[in-house]
Amino acid sequence: MSPNKGKVVAMATEGWPENYRAGFVSLVGRPNAGKSTLTNALVGQKVAITSAKPQTTRHTIRGIVHREDAQLVLVDTPGLHRPRTLLGQRLNDLVADTLSEVDAIGFCLPANEKIGPGDRFIANQLAALANKPVIALVTKTDLVDRAALAEQLLAVTALGAEVFPDGFADVVPVSAADGFQVGTVTDVLISRMPLSPPLYPSGELTDEPEAVMVAELIREAALEGVRDELPHSLAVVVEEIVPREGRSEDNPLLDVRVNLFVERSSQKAIIIGKGGARLRDVGTKARRGIEALLGTRVYLDLHVKIAKDWQRDPKQLVRLGF
Repeated sequence: MSPNKGKVVAMATEGWPENYRAGFVSLVGRPNAGKSTLTNALVGQKVAITSAKPQTTRHTIRGIVHREDAQLVLVDTPGLHRPRTLLGQRLNDLVADTLSEVDAIGFCLPANEKIGPGDRFIANQLAALANKPVIALVTKTDLVDRAALAEQLLAVTALGAEVFPDGFADVVPVSAADGFQVGTVTDVLISRMPLSPPLYPSGELTDEPEAVMVAELIREAALEGVRDELPHSLAVVVEEIVPREGRSEDNPLLDVRVNLFVERSSQKAIIIGKGGARLRDVGTKARRGIEALLGTRVYLDLHVKIAKDWQRDPKQLVRLGF
């Protein structure tokens, strides 16, 4: 979904400062570069799932930052990578579509990992895909000392000079974990936004449908502590969210029925766990976040199913929401 599709309509101009700025920023980077964590830190609330596993994000999650003088709409994308499956190619296509319509790009590069082929691949993709200001965000600064951070900032600046005619528009070190320079990142990104009235109502933090957010919370819980192969193979589909019949307005309950799809029976066993213990744990962890999101008690009904080789099957990709 491109950032300008859906219900985004500029609000009335009355009542907003003449110099008010509003626009879209896409956070990109290789998998596990800190994009989702930074999105949550900038918004001030959880709107994107986080995991140490690659390819956690599969939808463009919009997080909305509200200030008196500006509104910043953050578009968190899947990690750009060299695709090995049809799903991987579709995720890359989703990133390319998003980049074509945003006002600026935040390129996340972790402070604790040397610049590698993946970072250079993305930098070259950005140079080819988008004629937009690219701000280098050196993330996870809390994981390195000052000397290592200084060395990484020099390396990132050199990468910008190598790939872009005028280098990066800015280079900003940041730590979402301890809040270091999160406000500075907001200031820098807002300075690159066009003059515009707000694009979303005040107080709205994301425009993702509730079902998508619920599915993402379940994926996050299911990915905790599992082996590397599973994240690529797990898809979550919310079948329905319906009020429980016969409940009073003072004691509502939502029935949330969800299918988790994996590609092999061995993966199904991992998700379910011995005697169903792991699936119950996933449900318990996910339900807390879902109840906070929906603002009411939830009965979460999880089922694990096998969709063989769904990442490579065009029909199954469509059925699973890709």
